Amino acid sequence: MNGFIVVDKPAGMTSHDVVHVLRRITGVKKVGHTGTLDPFATGVLPVALGEGTKAIQFLDESRKEYQAVLKLGETTDTQDLTGAVTCRADWRAVTPDSIEWVVAGYSGRISQVPPMFSALKHQGVPLYRLARRGVEIIRKARDVEIFSLVIDHLDLPEVAFTVSCSRGTYVRTLAHDMGAKLGCGAHLVRLQRTVSGPFNLNMALPLERLAALAKIGGLADMVISPYDALANLPDLEVNEKGRALVTNGIVPDMGEFTALPATPFGPGERVRISSEKRLLAVAEITMGNNQAMRLVRVFQCFTDG
Repeated sequence: MNGFIVVDKPAGMTSHDVVHVLRRITGVKKVGHTGTLDPFATGVLPVALGEGTKAIQFLDESRKEYQAVLKLGETTDTQDLTGAVTCRADWRAVTPDSIEWVVAGYSGRISQVPPMFSALKHQGVPLYRLARRGVEIIRKARDVEIFSLVIDHLDLPEVAFTVSCSRGTYVRTLAHDMGAKLGCGAHLVRLQRTVSGPFNLNMALPLERLAALAKIGGLADMVISPYDALANLPDLEVNEKGRALVTNGIVPDMGEFTALPATPFGPGERVRISSEKRLLAVAEITMGNNQAMRLVRVFQCFTDG
């Protein structure tokens, strides 16, 4: 079983917990997730199986989407409902207009200071471990991108919103910063990821459903092949001889490709090499006019996708 299963992660589980459960359900030893979700968060968690783990680094995860709810008037040390309240303030002066004004300021590239309760490391130690010891490390602000931020509804002191953003954006920090600008503080109380790169909530299944499918032999139908998962990469199909060469780690001659694009790829561009819509390898163009390439990763999953 090679490819990706999209899990609708429940609240209360770590992403690593989900991997452990999927390993037991599928019987596959090589399992890994992409795009960590906080334990309290729910929604899209792509899990790679077998040769799918080799494809993680080539996924286009440049865009994420979340549906979230923040609560005004309270700041916590984790910036979400799992933390201890560090400050309370009166939120009743906040109006819908003031919320819209603050939201309008979050568009395009913005600067964020990552939270202490995060998996980022300082001298090899995750920040959240230091935070649990009461240690505060100065973190450098980094740029992220907000593609859209829309208020879904207001039930003050709660504000529900949907955000589409770049990889690496902390929605907890977004809620915290909006609360600071409104002058009363805020923290995140609900978070559901609805999109992670090529995967969305419509593809996701709860663990209970996946376990039930495994019992009746239907789990393989839920696996998204590495070929489909890497649809962001241009596809170059090879003939039977080319397939044999690539499978053995040899770059095929230009004549082994069934078709070449009218516009040549430039140096540094990456492509899929496939046969019968099965992923054989990811290659990188090393010279213009498609005259040379190198195999970056070869996949051994031709027989079952």
